[in-house]
Amino acid sequence: MKVAVVGATGMVGEVMLKVLAERNFPVTELIPVASEKSVGKEIEFKGKKYKVVGLQTAVDMKADIALFSAGGETSLAWAPKFAEAGTTVIDNSSAWRMDPTKKLVVPEINASELTAADKIIANPNCSTIQMVMVLAPLHKKYNIKRVIVSTYQSITGTGVKAVKQLENEYAGVQGEMAYKYQIHRNAIPQCDSFEDNGYTKEEMKLVRETQKIIGDKSIAVTATAIRIPVVGGHSEAVNVEFLNDFDVNEVRNILHHTDGVTVQDNNDTFTYPMPLYAQGKDDVFVGRIRRDESQPNSLNMWIVSDNLRKGAATNTIQIAEYLVANNLV
Repeated sequence: MKVAVVGATGMVGEVMLKVLAERNFPVTELIPVASEKSVGKEIEFKGKKYKVVGLQTAVDMKADIALFSAGGETSLAWAPKFAEAGTTVIDNSSAWRMDPTKKLVVPEINASELTAADKIIANPNCSTIQMVMVLAPLHKKYNIKRVIVSTYQSITGTGVKAVKQLENEYAGVQGEMAYKYQIHRNAIPQCDSFEDNGYTKEEMKLVRETQKIIGDKSIAVTATAIRIPVVGGHSEAVNVEFLNDFDVNEVRNILHHTDGVTVQDNNDTFTYPMPLYAQGKDDVFVGRIRRDESQPNSLNMWIVSDNLRKGAATNTIQIAEYLVANNLV
């Protein structure tokens, strides 16, 4: 399997390479791809060194699969060129997610929708992935009416520049700013730019992508996304109103038997999900599962996941694994 990683020198690209190695994805030839300033640099994969190439060179090399994590503009411009060359693109940007002709995939939920004709496949937003991993099995059982979510998002979702800003602020060093404000000892109620309705793009991704992945536009979602000085992953306080009533212990049992989800929910032992322990892991962790006593048929949960792993790199590679296993590429 000839695999191109577009954005190989970026934060998510580096994790993609790590996950490809960890999961023993059948890479026979690796094509690391990055911007012109990185062309010629060497990266290491499974003990072997590979030279970074540019986008056109990578297109000409006709990879079987291209894993994209290089931003929306790059994806819009280059994913079709890779697809025309016969390469199946799995894109980690927001470029194709809401395109009605493209599948938006979380493998545990809707990989069965994929066909060999899907040459550009969209990977959802990190915050959406971890939420729908928990919501999808509950929707099947109880039918979701409404979701209210507040996110507490890691600076790694912004990238290397944000990590450097926090490190500088810890050290009392004046440096380049990824955010308009200090992030150390702060919480910034803005992830991404604002849309005309007063919500940020990140908040509206949670609305639109959730409906598309679960396949039900009747699910009402409202979101507030907050950036906090954490490195290990994103956390979400999620309130769900169902059409049908539920038993809390049954909810725990359903989630306990959901692939890719780990229940951490024991008040007696102070067991609940935290980004400190989610970092570097592929599962989505859920806890603080309790009935919302203010509203009928409503549930509160706390959901945490490493946004660079299941929220980006791992989900992308799981899509590739499904394509290979089902001879779709």
